[in-house]
Amino acid sequence: MLLGSASTSGRRTFNLLGHPLASVVSTSANSGLPTSDTTFAAVPSRGDLNVGCVVRKALLETLANELPQGTIRYSSKVVRIQNQGCTFKSIHLEDGTYLTTKVLIGCDGVNSVVADHLGFSRPSFVGRSAVRGFVHYEDGHGFDPKLFFFFGRGVRYGIIPCNDHGLYWFLTFSPSPQENNAAEKGIEEDPIKLKQFILSKLGKVPDRFRAVFERTELESMVCAPLRFRHPWELLWGNISKDGVCLAGDALHPMTPDIGQGACAALEESVILARELAQALKTNHSSDSLEKEQRRIENSLEKYARERRWRSVDLVSTAYMVGVMQQSHGAVMNFLRDKIMAKFLVGAQMKKADFDCGTLTASAS
Repeated sequence: MLLGSASTSGRRTFNLLGHPLASVVSTSANSGLPTSDTTFAAVPSRGDLNVGCVVRKALLETLANELPQGTIRYSSKVVRIQNQGCTFKSIHLEDGTYLTTKVLIGCDGVNSVVADHLGFSRPSFVGRSAVRGFVHYEDGHGFDPKLFFFFGRGVRYGIIPCNDHGLYWFLTFSPSPQENNAAEKGIEEDPIKLKQFILSKLGKVPDRFRAVFERTELESMVCAPLRFRHPWELLWGNISKDGVCLAGDALHPMTPDIGQGACAALEESVILARELAQALKTNHSSDSLEKEQRRIENSLEKYARERRWRSVDLVSTAYMVGVMQQSHGAVMNFLRDKIMAKFLVGAQMKKADFDCGTLTASAS
């Protein structure tokens, strides 16, 4: 899922959206009653704020099709990274081959080998797990273009139209000690038990929403524990060092509560492309390798400065929104359902309304 902005002023533009979503409807899974219906047009923003859901496969295929054939190397797990002198990095792969590069951008997910190389700790479990699924309706699903969110005691789930035929859904839960054991060792490995577990957690939900989960094929669901990087690691850690840097989940693994993980990675791709293009532009072609490497490192350090506080902000906000939206406590449930629903939607939209600039650097 991507929550993003689109305008003609250099912000992210998502042409993969089936149709922009108009509002978010929040409902209490405890009572079955709606708690808020907030239109995105009512949320203050820098410009035109478009919100939509993109199928991951479609996004990856679109990005891959822009590259020359053979650029992407599949089934190539990185096992070790070494410096070769002051300029090159040697990347050793699991199959015994290795690659040599001047610039290494670690965008290799939550369990990033590049993040390990730069000295970051492995992301921490937040005490919640998530199930994600997708349902295709050949004749159309009939849902309005809205985000439908449901909140219960220790559970949060949602249904989001990707287009007229596809629905994405998620369910996050805080397992009890018994459920945590099942989630890690039983439910995750048994799709039938996983689906039964999901249906048992829905609470008071209208039949048309329950039917989405019932219709989901077993192979169209995935369950995983949620992890995040502690914000203080982002404050003091080496986002960039010696021509190596991090982006995406390798940099800022976060809970999915504000829908900004993939959006942030796209922001970083724009900034990295802009800064590295400046460092490698052709009018420096006569420079020595040492001078070129110094420009590369300076460009990556500039990128790191731009992304450090943005990453801290997103990781912290996602964590706190998740805690507030998925509380077990009666007082927090009351505040969330009666008072905070619209505030939380506004907080999510504010984080999506971010201008990462254009691909081309402005003239200095």
